[in-house]
Amino acid sequence: MSGDTLPAGHFDQVYQESADPYGFSSRWYERRKYAVSLAMLPWPRYRAGFEPGCSIGELTAQLGPRCDTLLSCDGAAAAVAAAQARTAELPSVRIEQRTIPGGWPDATFDLIVLSELLYYLSDDDLALTVGRAVGSLTPGGTLLAVHWRRPVPFHPQTGDDAHAAIAARPELTLLADHREPDFLAQVYLRAPAGADPGELSVAAAEGLT
Repeated sequence: MSGDTLPAGHFDQVYQESADPYGFSSRWYERRKYAVSLAMLPWPRYRAGFEPGCSIGELTAQLGPRCDTLLSCDGAAAAVAAAQARTAELPSVRIEQRTIPGGWPDATFDLIVLSELLYYLSDDDLALTVGRAVGSLTPGGTLLAVHWRRPVPFHPQTGDDAHAAIAARPELTLLADHREPDFLAQVYLRAPAGADPGELSVAAAEGLT
């Protein structure tokens, strides 16, 4: 599968038709996926997080309490407004309207979350987005990627395609891998290629052997 990045107008239309078009706030599938995703994060707290493609902010609201600061963004104005309302009581969270990859912020983060985003991108934009994520991730930082695995006819990529692009980056070391027929969730750390994940584990960080 490959094609052009889905245009911003596609998502504007989607959110005009429904305030929660993907069922993020109503489906058990989504709530369970968020729980799995959050449980996979190796550290209890992060200095600075970035979550592009935040939609209406369901995951954002759960990430916020684990970050000193969290920047989340979406290209659709209606989604941004909903996410801002949902996180209004979380002062560490900032929601902005940005499109990816062009609107990638000029900043560094020790947590980047790419959730249900990358399969909307063309081959070139996928490569550019992954490259900017790697470049923005601090040494030892965490990259969490979570994507639907089943093919969607109008998506330029599958979820597996998107994760293959991440796995190809030598700067990243795979720490955790959770896969089901429906979704794939992986955690990577910004570490040298070939690093032993055992030396980067949560247990090792707390002196457990």
